[in-house]
This record gives sequence, structure tokens and C-alpha cells, in this order.
Amino acid sequence: MNNPISRRRFNLSTLEGASAVAIGVGVPGHWTQTLAATLSEQRAKDDRILVVVQLTGGNDGLNTIIPFADERYQKARPKLAISASDVLSLNSQTGLHPSMRGIASLVEERKFCIVNGVGYPDPNRSHFESMDIWHSCQRKESRSNDGWLGRLFASNGDPERTDSFGLHLGTEQMPLALAGRGVQTPSLATVEQLRWKGTSKSNLDGEVVATMSRSQAGTDTESSLLDFVTASTSAAMQASKQLDKAMATPDKAGDFPDSQLGEKLKVISRLILAGLKTQVYYVTLDGFDTHANQLVAHASLIRQWSDALKAFHKRLADAGDSDRVLVFTFSEFGRRVAENASQGTDHGAAAPAYLSGPNLGVSMLGEQPSLSDLDDGDVKFNTDFRCVYASIVEDWLGMPSKNVLLGDHPKLDGLKFS
Repeated sequence: MNNPISRRRFNLSTLEGASAVAIGVGVPGHWTQTLAATLSEQRAKDDRILVVVQLTGGNDGLNTIIPFADERYQKARPKLAISASDVLSLNSQTGLHPSMRGIASLVEERKFCIVNGVGYPDPNRSHFESMDIWHSCQRKESRSNDGWLGRLFASNGDPERTDSFGLHLGTEQMPLALAGRGVQTPSLATVEQLRWKGTSKSNLDGEVVATMSRSQAGTDTESSLLDFVTASTSAAMQASKQLDKAMATPDKAGDFPDSQLGEKLKVISRLILAGLKTQVYYVTLDGFDTHANQLVAHASLIRQWSDALKAFHKRLADAGDSDRVLVFTFSEFGRRVAENASQGTDHGAAAPAYLSGPNLGVSMLGEQPSLSDLDDGDVKFNTDFRCVYASIVEDWLGMPSKNVLLGDHPKLDGLKFS
């Protein structure tokens, strides 16, 4: 008798011929096999979810949270400054970009918090290096191959857990933030990758047996492998059916904007409301590297983010789930204070970060960076981004942050999650 093949080897290679357990390319098998179970389980009411929105390219913080009462802002940006009459005022000194009406309503509901002046010491103005610093909490010379969320997943303390802590949705490369040792995080271009692509269950047994015969599997393993594949396939088909039902639920007219980010957040809202136990979702919105002709492009991007975020939180609030979903929005750096000759702005340093979802009790944390005390033309940071992470990890997700952030970092002063 030939050597029996292992269950792992059968699952990863032999089944390719039978096309039996094929939900989606790039989706870890352990996750898809338990997807149906996680959808059918009743989620605890206090289970909390984090959604990370990455604004890629370096969002202009000064034209997002606008110091309209500071004459130095107007002077540094004769063409790009937003008029005080157009700003959506937060107080007598600052306000939101006029495209951010969706977020303005979240501020009124006390469900949006601006964290001013977020950055890190000795800022790096390279997109890739600065983003990697945010993702890994490490500089290049000492960097490992894991990210802060990957370390969070790896330290969850439950080695038997088979569903995924995280999910990346988008066509771009998996963010370093999600990489962790011994952690498999699905990265999906679309939710279609979670849908069943195999044969009908009535043909399953015959296909598996035929494939096993071609692989010369021993009779001692045939029964157990057949049971394993049949169970996996049944779970996959059940999961796909449940996802189809969740994704087919019609949206109310105008609920989600017809945009890249709107579509991503719509999918995430449906997965959450379908009962998926994934704890962290990660999406990106690109295009914020506004070196030229910034006014129109930036207004469009900020509106897309604002409208999608408002729709997302409204959908969850309508379903009674808004208090357990926190959205964290960030960019790798801000822009320089002065506009350039191309009616744009170049790479800067500190910028606001944003929290939204539950009742946060406060709409702004930290002081607006001074425009008179600059660092080589950039505003100085006054809040280390790892302090934001510390609050999220400890106070929102309820886990220790020291190993996740590779050091002790104080939590944000004044932020309370209800």
C-alpha cells in the first residue's frame, strides 16, 4: 500500500483537481471552513469591532480640520485656503471642510472625535517608510515582519480559535499592519471571493473518491478524508448561502454613496450584521498625494470619506449595532503648511487622526498644532500615534498593548468609550 497522504496535503493540493472546497483564492482554508459556524453563532452583545480606514497618500490635515481664524493659515495658502464663510464650524477657531457634512452630523451626535497633531518623532516624509512606521510601530533599522494588528491577533490567547480576527477588503496589497507570526488574515478583492465556486454537493463524494484514486490514497485514509472534505464543503456551501442572503438585503435609497469607499463599507456593514465574528476590518482610500491642483481632488476625496462613513454608521445605528463598532481613520502624514507653485501641497508631518462610531463624549482631543512654531515648514506633532493605538487596544478591544506596540505608551487623555 502506498504511503497515506496527510489531511493537510489533501486539502491544499489534491482538492484542486476535485474543485470541491473552493470558496475563494487567497482565503485561508481554516477561515472558510468555520465561516458558516461563525455566521450562525449568536454574537455576544458586548463583542466589539474595529474598522480601520487608511487614507493613502498623505491627507492634508489643515484643509480637513481647518484653522480658519488663524491669519497664518490664509497667508500660507492664498489659493488653497478654505474661506471662513464656507467652513463647517466646530468652534470659534476651527471647522470642517465644507465637503464633510456627513461627518459634521456625526460630530453633533457626539460620535466623531478628532485627535489633533498625531505623528511621531523625527518624521519620515517617504510614503512607504512613514506608512510602514504606522503599520509596524518600528523604524526600518529595527523592523520585524509583523504589524501592530498582526501582533494583536497573535496575542489573542486562544490558539484553538479557527475564525479570523481580521479581514482586509480591497485590491491593494495586504497592509503590513495585519501581518503577524502564525496568523492568517484573508485579503479579499471583493466579497465574491467568499462565495461558493465548487460543484454541487450531490457530486462531491464521487469527485473526491476519483481524485483520491488519482492520488493513490490508501484505503485507511479514504474514509476520514472523505468525511473531512464533505464537512468542509458543506460548511463552505452553507457560509456562501448565508453571505448571499446578507449581501442581497436591499439598501434604502441613498444609504451608501456610489463610491469606492462606500462600496467597501457597505460590504463590511453587511458582514457585521450577518454575524461574522471577525473583529477587525481594514480598508483603504487612495489618492491623497495632492501635489498639484489640490482643491477639487481633495474636496472629492474628503466628501467620499465623509459620506461613506456617515452611511456606514447610520446603517449600524438603524440595526442597533452602532455602539460596538469603532472606526479609526488615519493617513501616513499630513501636508506642508505652505502651498506649492502647482496649487498643491507637498509631504508634511503631523495631522489629525479620527475615531467614530460609539458615543465618544468628546469631539476633539489635543491642541491644534501651532502655525507659528513649525519644524522645517511642517506642523509639529503633539500626540504619538501609538498613544491612539494604546487607547484602541486597551480601552476598546480590552487587551494589553505593551507587546502589541512594542513598548509602553500612555492612552489618550480624555477619551472614554461608552
